[in-house]
Amino acid sequence: MKKYNVGIIGATGMVGQRFATLLENHPWFNVKILAASPRSAGKTYAEAVGDRWKMSVPMPESMKDMILLDATADVEKIAGMVDFCFCAVDMKKDEIKALEETYAKAECPIVSNNSAHRFTPDVPMVVPEINPEHIEIIKAQRERLGTKRGFIAVKSNCSIQSYVPALHPLKKFGLKKVLACTYQAISGAGKNFETWPEMVDNLIPFIGGEEEKSEQEPLKVWGEIQGNEIVKAETPSITTQCLRVPVSDGHTAAVFVSFENKPSKEEILELWKNFRGVPQELELPSAPKQFIHYFEEDNRPQAKLDRNLENGMAVSVGRLREDTQYDYKFVCLSHNTLRGAAGGGVLLAELLASKGYFD
Repeated sequence: MKKYNVGIIGATGMVGQRFATLLENHPWFNVKILAASPRSAGKTYAEAVGDRWKMSVPMPESMKDMILLDATADVEKIAGMVDFCFCAVDMKKDEIKALEETYAKAECPIVSNNSAHRFTPDVPMVVPEINPEHIEIIKAQRERLGTKRGFIAVKSNCSIQSYVPALHPLKKFGLKKVLACTYQAISGAGKNFETWPEMVDNLIPFIGGEEEKSEQEPLKVWGEIQGNEIVKAETPSITTQCLRVPVSDGHTAAVFVSFENKPSKEEILELWKNFRGVPQELELPSAPKQFIHYFEEDNRPQAKLDRNLENGMAVSVGRLREDTQYDYKFVCLSHNTLRGAAGGGVLLAELLASKGYFD
């Protein structure tokens, strides 16, 4: 695989920082550009971030002295220096939509961590193991934008990446109804306990916009391309509650599911054990070897013990049992800033690179 020069737009924020650490020694991607807001532009990465570095590993030495460009004013310059960009900006949704489209029209492909374009009909929202075929809509998107290389591809919300992977192999039995209660880490809000002391010994039963995303995004992921758009799946019926909990990293989901044709517990466990997606078949650099790990112990998965499984890119499942109201219930866990955010973005970029979308 050739080496691609890449940029990180929104490099100073928590997800941008995570992108930086994941890309430091990436075998395919070379970080050429870092960009952020006008107030950070012109400073070195180390100066701009200062004491706001939130990662547990140090800032990459190769990026410390890189001079930040202006994410909004320097679009043409950035587009001319890279093969594509990751985007993790902290702006209003309509501003993000406009910015990402500006980059795409400047012939700079964008792999976005943001939610702004998740429901744009010709923008693929991809969990690479689940709906890699959705990247084929990029041809229609390029026609709409009038571009040859430029496009936008997005990853899904971090919360659905805990439970949708576990549900996906079970679709053959006809998913009918899903109830998912998610217990979401504070890093999902771009915070840690130092910057959000109110979360210590606390739980907040509301995360703005999260329940709508958690109920609707799986239906786009499970949708299909029809003409020039991705049409959402009509089933299953999904309802969610999303709670913020005092955990640093790792989103947990308590899942309840009913089927058209109820499988046996053994069938479910076998499907989880053997499930492989395109990233595993292609052996993409960031792909976990085993996508879904099932724990037999009653007290697993646990965020502290299991969130970093396979470099934080695997999904953990446990406590599968029959339910009195639904057919089955179980618990899932994924690392929200790795699999759920920057890591999922890097894996999506690897999928796109392997299929020639950056060439």
